[in-house]
Amino acid sequence: MAHVLGQNQYGKAETRVVRITRGGARHEVKDLSVSVALSGDLDDVHLTGDNANCLPTDTAKNTCYAFAKQYGIASAEEYGTRLARHFVDDVEPIHRARIRIEEYFWDRIRTPRAQGRFIGSEEVGHSFVRRGSEVRTAEVVWDGSALQVVSGLHGLVVMNSTDSEFWGYIKDRYTTLKEAYDRVLATEVTARWRHSFTGAPGQEEPDWDGCWAEVRRHLLEAFAETYSYSLQQTLHAMGIRVLDHVPGVDEIRLQLPNKHHFAVDMEPYGLRNENEVFFAADRPYGLIEGTVHREGTVPVIPVD
Repeated sequence: MAHVLGQNQYGKAETRVVRITRGGARHEVKDLSVSVALSGDLDDVHLTGDNANCLPTDTAKNTCYAFAKQYGIASAEEYGTRLARHFVDDVEPIHRARIRIEEYFWDRIRTPRAQGRFIGSEEVGHSFVRRGSEVRTAEVVWDGSALQVVSGLHGLVVMNSTDSEFWGYIKDRYTTLKEAYDRVLATEVTARWRHSFTGAPGQEEPDWDGCWAEVRRHLLEAFAETYSYSLQQTLHAMGIRVLDHVPGVDEIRLQLPNKHHFAVDMEPYGLRNENEVFFAADRPYGLIEGTVHREGTVPVIPVD
């Protein structure tokens, strides 16, 4: 029976790169986890063990460090694009590079002991605190002719304490959920959005940091401003808000787990719970997912 080698790729996963820019007393920190996946003329590596076309994964790791030093890290997308272009354009057997990046946020520590009366004087220029669970993500794919850039975030936890209902759903013999006309709506947002930018000649490169911040702002505003009858409705409102306000984004995919808050029965304690005290359930949880894209575009962000 004949055998065929199918799709394959290799690379270095989760290289931690921390780049500190020392601009006098005020420092800047970029904290990334970088995963490189390469594919190309690699059949002989698999079939015969001939490594002539194999760039060691250790070299991929070292390249991540070297590029952080040589070029700095203006943004996750810019840094990932530079890496992807290098592996395809400068390493002959490699025809496609995918760079996935997670960025972790550090906020400046403020202190009342700081001296001076200028804006920001209460910040210590070299002291930082890691910010919660929110993570910025980026994925860059370069095949030698076109870029595909997908930005994103995960771990963004949000909650509306009112303006949310859920009723009128299917009820069968196994349904025990009570209809809710004033409920807590909470979720942990995972979002990925694809830019229309492809790196074509003459195409202006986006302001990656500005665009990311703008998408995040519209996600939050849509969540806060939507009177919700279902988390699905909220997801759609968040998606269309981004597409309506950020012209450089062609599609966005959202994953919204429903972080259930159930009102605690306080009758056994002789108390009345007036929608004030809740049990925050860890699992199981409802998981709402969906893609919103511009008419005429073909969505490419994987659904799983």
